[in-house]
Amino acid sequence: QVQLVDTGGGLVQAGGSLRLSCTASARTFSTETMGWFRQAPGKEREFVAAHSRVGDNTHYADSVKGRFTISRDIPKNTLFLQMNSLKPEDTAVYYCAAGANVADTARPTAYIYWGQGTQVTVSS
Repeated sequence: QVQLVDTGGGLVQAGGSLRLSCTASARTFSTETMGWFRQAPGKEREFVAAHSRVGDNTHYADSVKGRFTISRDIPKNTLFLQMNSLKPEDTAVYYCAAGANVADTARPTAYIYWGQGTQVTVSS
């Protein structure tokens, strides 16, 4: 069993930046792929970004490309999401997720473990 703790959310004005962190309790095959999803009120959970440990590959949703950067400190089992040029439409609860060799990194059901979520609110 792997526990994910995601932190770093908050209130920021449009154009500002936030950095989210997600620390996994262990590094196993089940954390080969780690990613970020978000869910706004009344909307489905949507993919934001993902990182695969094998090959050091990253994948981004079109809506965040060029503004968000996903990175990972593998020895510390920590995943980051640097969010710049934030927009009001980025407001959501952000969730960290982990899975084993996820082929479709944008599919929530491909992930095994989830963090508790951290609220990001961007004011206009």
